[in-house]
Amino acid sequence: MDIRVSGHQIETGDALREHVDNRLGGIVDKYFDRAISSHVTFGKAPAGMFACDIVTHVMQGLILKAHADAADAHKALDVAAEKIDKQLRRYKRRLKDRHEQADHARAEEDAAYVVEEAGYTIFASDEGEDEVSSDAPPIIAETSVDIPEASVADAVMMLDLRHTNALFFKNAGTGRHNMVYRRSDGSIGWVEPRGG
Repeated sequence: MDIRVSGHQIETGDALREHVDNRLGGIVDKYFDRAISSHVTFGKAPAGMFACDIVTHVMQGLILKAHADAADAHKALDVAAEKIDKQLRRYKRRLKDRHEQADHARAEEDAAYVVEEAGYTIFASDEGEDEVSSDAPPIIAETSVDIPEASVADAVMMLDLRHTNALFFKNAGTGRHNMVYRRSDGSIGWVEPRGG
């Protein structure tokens, strides 16, 4: 796994870089033998503390993030790395539970348990269409991605692991497009279109 270490207004020495390689590399390798990359950023936090942010790209569609503040940079890394460890452990347990459930189900349902890249598509307007009024927000990005097919429980798991506010997916049970989202009170909402 490629591990990048950077400092924001602080110097990251060789000892800290070695600690990052040993600690984070050991945690990720324990769960995934082919993780893609990690980026660890150290910086100053309020009250003379050190901040550590970790972004780990485990596989396509799975990006884990953790943040911690501590009295020294090594301790901040240890706390943030422990959060990554907890997320990976929870993810692997959920995958294992899903896999065991799938063994008892039909073979066609196995595809519902594959975690894929989630995303959205914003289409540019055709030239023949009327221009959008100046009140409308501008389209700043256009991308094409695959929409994952998953159960609602798997979609909620993807939402948690990606630290996003919403996830659009194809419901494996109904074959219809659904959305799960994080509500302002912290609970999860689920949108399913009416039959028709």
